[in-house]
Amino acid sequence: MSGSVGRIHALVLRHIYIWRSSVMRLVDTIYWPAVQMVMWGFMTQYLLPQASFVAQAGGILLSGLLLWEVVVRGNLSLSIAFLEEMWSRNLGHLFVSPIRSWEMATGIIIAALLRTLLGLIPVSLMAWAFFGFSIYSLGLPLLAFFAILQMFSWSIGLAMSGLIMRVGQSAETFAWAAVFILMPISGVYYPISVLPHWLQVLSYGLPTSYVFEGMRAILLQHTVHWHLLGLAFALSVAYLVAGFQIFLWFFRASRRAGSLLSQGE
Repeated sequence: MSGSVGRIHALVLRHIYIWRSSVMRLVDTIYWPAVQMVMWGFMTQYLLPQASFVAQAGGILLSGLLLWEVVVRGNLSLSIAFLEEMWSRNLGHLFVSPIRSWEMATGIIIAALLRTLLGLIPVSLMAWAFFGFSIYSLGLPLLAFFAILQMFSWSIGLAMSGLIMRVGQSAETFAWAAVFILMPISGVYYPISVLPHWLQVLSYGLPTSYVFEGMRAILLQHTVHWHLLGLAFALSVAYLVAGFQIFLWFFRASRRAGSLLSQGE
């Protein structure tokens, strides 16, 4: 077990050293959430005196934006951490070492978590400084929201990383686009009830829908639906296990096909 911890630690350190040597790699982690936060922040300022719902909701748009960025940044950070290994033609070197596939997956998950925090904490502080809104006002449920959304984003990132490992970099587009396909049925900026019934059925199969419904319940009704958060947590764990299994399946398929050593730019 200590050997696994040491190897995972080495994988995480590798990514930290890459970030330190090229700060520009982290710029997009802060840049895009900041741009969207400023845009939606000013839109909220414009709507406040004109729409009673927005006035009542307070920071509902900014909350939705910041929580959705947890999903986006978690997925992209994990995918980029994996792609860094492909771009540098390092996959073959990693897998001829004692590193196991689950250790690599754990390492890129930790690297993705650090990158997500590095990006979103400054942006959340910007929302407070510019618009007087603090996402931390959600209180303890915010930790549950973050954990649920991160695990779900990792499940997508692991599945997409496995697909790229098997198919090659022609599948990179899926890594960027996969999470956005789910945005319309996740209820980021509107209640799930506005969706057609058949889409509502799909929506309630996603942990994201429970998180955003829970966020609105706190802001509008000052109520925390812990039982729904528990269901969302269970769904996220199930998706994470499935994503990890998909990653392992693609890894084994790539190893059998002998394609690991040929991956790279």
